Amino acid sequence: MNDSTAHAHHRRTMSKFLKLAHKFNSFYLNGLQKKECRAFIVDGIQVGLVRSTVTIELSRYPNVFIVNPNSVTLNPAFRDYDERSANIESVLKEMKEKKLFITLKGWRDECYEVRTMFADQPLLKMDRSATCLFGICNYGVDINGYVNHPQKGLCIWLQQRSLTKQTWPGKWDNMVAGGLSVGNSVIHTAYKEGEEEASLTPDLMKNLQSAGTVSFFYESERGLFPDTEFVFDLELPPDFVPRNQDNEVEKFELVTASETVNRILSPDFKTTSCPVIIDFLIRHGIINPENEPRFPELVELLHVPLQSLYKKCDNLLTENGLSKAE
Repeated sequence: MNDSTAHAHHRRTMSKFLKLAHKFNSFYLNGLQKKECRAFIVDGIQVGLVRSTVTIELSRYPNVFIVNPNSVTLNPAFRDYDERSANIESVLKEMKEKKLFITLKGWRDECYEVRTMFADQPLLKMDRSATCLFGICNYGVDINGYVNHPQKGLCIWLQQRSLTKQTWPGKWDNMVAGGLSVGNSVIHTAYKEGEEEASLTPDLMKNLQSAGTVSFFYESERGLFPDTEFVFDLELPPDFVPRNQDNEVEKFELVTASETVNRILSPDFKTTSCPVIIDFLIRHGIINPENEPRFPELVELLHVPLQSLYKKCDNLLTENGLSKAE
């Protein structure tokens, strides 16, 4: 069997779930190997990756970004968090005015912290719409709202996103999901988003169970999305109906486990929300080694090692005789 035949055979035997995992890890599995991006360096530390289309625009701001063959470095003259944040923001706002990148149309005046690992001190903040231009690791919180229905068994609440949302309008999504913005802890974000998106009261949230994280690295025309989601499960009473308060949801629907499977495999579901649902279905035995022949691969692709990814890239730069800030 030659290489192309083996590859075709490999693709043929991939389950629908594994194909989906390859889709939401498109950059991790394909883009990284191509080595077409430059490392984004802040204060001597790699915090992201920059595509060539973005590098071209950043090179027009030599006082802010130092562009080298293998890296884009934020000017080390900016000594602290506030100075770095302000200088990047002024460039991004100019790019937004020029309509250079579609993602900046979604400017939110809501910022994410920029750091290599979650436990690190943040080096700067950046509008959430712009982080994908720099391949910055984002963090979010998801709540799986579920019901043990007396007739239908395990059922899951899903939301349909508002038709006016900048990203993934009208797509089906997890019951509650939100980004971890500056100044908000994981648990505070869970409570805040739970209330805003689904009217989850503190009384209902008493049952909230931490269920780990999922991580993946997606790429689209908008940019690069290394993403870690903090996952929570919340068993809800059968008579509870979520009500949206922030106008970001069209409607909610309680669906059976098998219908949830159909939903995530359809093009009507937000690709980057699928990992959380697949993880939930695995932990509740719906997807298991009996019905998923490549189960270990699938589980691995829900936990891509983003916390160490850029540290490994750092080592590669050093091994190739390049300093990290070069």
